[in-house]
Amino acid sequence: MKCRVSVTISPEPKCSLSRVCLPDRFALNIRSGAANVVGPKICFEGKIIMSHVLNNVRPGLNIVVVNDESGDVENVDSLNMKNGNSEEILEYLRNIKPGMIVLAASFGDVTPVLTDEIREVFVGMGSTLIEAVKSRDGWVFAGRAGAQNKSLYEKHAVSNKETNIYEGWPGMVEIGGCFPKTLTGGLNP
Repeated sequence: MKCRVSVTISPEPKCSLSRVCLPDRFALNIRSGAANVVGPKICFEGKIIMSHVLNNVRPGLNIVVVNDESGDVENVDSLNMKNGNSEEILEYLRNIKPGMIVLAASFGDVTPVLTDEIREVFVGMGSTLIEAVKSRDGWVFAGRAGAQNKSLYEKHAVSNKETNIYEGWPGMVEIGGCFPKTLTGGLNP
């Protein structure tokens, strides 16, 4: 007597999410740095792209740019927000092609060269919280260049002397979820 056993292997969630993303979505998890000591972590589609362990994060804004159709990582960079050139940072951000997915995580204080123009570029990617980011705040974001629609993937940790858990710094802030691969019906995630 022969017995056949059928085994179905379920896909595992990526980037420490609690569920598997649908085929038309990308898994992501973004965590800000903690104080100015532990670096941020950006995971996309099950791969850690930036982290303290990989030694590819720096104080400032850590950015990953992803092709919204293929999921290929197009660019990885750390923007020096302490004493970097705000005009060069603005040019870098403005040169991100429309439709590209932008993942960002703060590490340390990002406000010294965070101009109104730089904030406006992030607003154009769907940020609703970047305008409120102040000295020593934590911020994480996932949006789409040129989308102009509100992103659902953003968090802000306000630095408050009475509630900060690290010496003068708020705790880390984290977002995760299933980000749409392409815009549909003009709606942004």
